[in-house]
Amino acid sequence: MAVKSPCIDLCVFDGKTGWCEGCGRSREEAQTWRKLTPYRQKAIARALAGRMTILQKAQK
Repeated sequence: MAVKSPCIDLCVFDGKTGWCEGCGRSREEAQTWRKLTPYRQKAIARALAGRMTILQKAQK
């Protein structure tokens, strides 16, 4: 079963990491989300909390 997109409609990509500041995905991950297998979507989803923490720390 597919994983719901984590997009929150705040598509601004960090220049250093390349991750979206809204959801934590890379541009490629965001663009291809619907085509990814559920397994890959889940793997990316598990990484997002850590990515968001890194982005938040970098903005301080």
